[in-house]
Amino acid sequence: MAEIPNSHTINIERVIIAFIIFDPAKFDEIVDLLEPKDFLHTPHRTIFEVCLDLFRQNLPLDEDFIRSKIPENKKISDEEFLYILSTNPIANIEAYIKELKNASIKRELHSLANALRERSLDSFSSTEEILDEIERKIYNISVKNTQGGFRDSHQVINSAVALIAELKARGNHYITGLNTGFEKLNRLTTGFNKGELIIIGARPSMGKTTLFLNMAQTILNHGKGVAVFSLEMPAEHLMLRMLSALSSIPLQDLKIGNLDEKQWEELSRCSDIMASKDLFIDDGSVLSINALRSKLRKLKSKNQNIEIAIVDYLQLMGNGNRRGDMMRQEEISEISRGLKTLARELEIPIIALSQLNRSLESRDDKRPILSDLRESGAIEQDADIILFLYRDDVYKRRNEKEKLAKLKKEGNDKALKAYEDELKRQREANHQGGIEPAEIIVAKNRNGETSTVKIQFNKAYTRFEDIANESEIPYTPTKIANEPAIQVVSI
Repeated sequence: MAEIPNSHTINIERVIIAFIIFDPAKFDEIVDLLEPKDFLHTPHRTIFEVCLDLFRQNLPLDEDFIRSKIPENKKISDEEFLYILSTNPIANIEAYIKELKNASIKRELHSLANALRERSLDSFSSTEEILDEIERKIYNISVKNTQGGFRDSHQVINSAVALIAELKARGNHYITGLNTGFEKLNRLTTGFNKGELIIIGARPSMGKTTLFLNMAQTILNHGKGVAVFSLEMPAEHLMLRMLSALSSIPLQDLKIGNLDEKQWEELSRCSDIMASKDLFIDDGSVLSINALRSKLRKLKSKNQNIEIAIVDYLQLMGNGNRRGDMMRQEEISEISRGLKTLARELEIPIIALSQLNRSLESRDDKRPILSDLRESGAIEQDADIILFLYRDDVYKRRNEKEKLAKLKKEGNDKALKAYEDELKRQREANHQGGIEPAEIIVAKNRNGETSTVKIQFNKAYTRFEDIANESEIPYTPTKIANEPAIQVVSI
């Protein structure tokens, strides 16, 4: 049964319609604040719809044009127009718009409450599905999300032109999203952009966690907020790695507290810097896609500075709606699709780390390819960007260990000593200061080209770095600035 507007509601709506007719030049100031559904009185809703149409066609918003454009089946009486035109213009129109919007939101919440009652009686829906649906609708209401349906070409072109103007204001800089911290990767991807799902895949020991922490550090340094879901590693361990990279104190020394006075001072300085960042870490070992959605929506609604979310890692997640007959591949498909839709809903990029199939170990060239993504081809479909991390030295060290073990087993001390000396000389010549070559393979890039970015890995400080001659412009390390506590919270 339709709600009947009371006199107070009608008066509020009438003042706003009168404002539009008497001062049409200011319509563009309120057009994005209201929707036709906000008007409860049918004639007022019809007039606002017509005003929107006239505004988009750049036609006058006066009584004659409005009357001429009202559909035959929605004709409005002269008496209704007389009431509107006899209303005195109001200067403080914002207060009336706020009152109207509040009433509209309350009606939505009332409707949602009725829908919740009906859904709760549905025996075919799980509680997880119902809660997720309700949370999504409440989140959309809370952020005044009015983009759930089609947007016409007028709206889209205005949005596109506004985006071009924003990019122009940046000085034609090639980064349109969040800075990854790697020059060539930024040029290939334009950074991590709103609504994107980014997959970072690698075999164990390649440094996936270190890579995403380095990227997160760069994003934090630019004053943006970061949310991390760490299913594999405690928050304290993540922070030790970030402090090592930031302070240039070897991670092993931090782990055992082997610091001199100067290092303690540097650690204190870097701790203060990290304490000022909008970094939120959830290190629970169990996480479903429904729980992640709920936590991230709540965090984003409380802290609008959250610009990116990171999940470490995809295959450790579960699906709260999993059926008994569901294959793991189907489950991962639902999770990856859920992450992509959430990225679009919250308008932030989401990074998900992923395991790779063991089968690549049998190839001569062990650089990953798209088919190596474990358990789901859907990951490849859903992702906007897929990055693979590769370090040849990981396999070299494995082969070296196997050869050393073989020589020890054979008891060939002379050959063993010669091989150990050879390895020592190679490491001194090729990896001064514990620096190793590494590659970020851009295997999929929905909005750009694919390529391989050569970087380097600083083992002592658990830090991936640009290589100066790989950048197209001179490389300068990112400077750490004091900006808005790392908070280890349950989100």
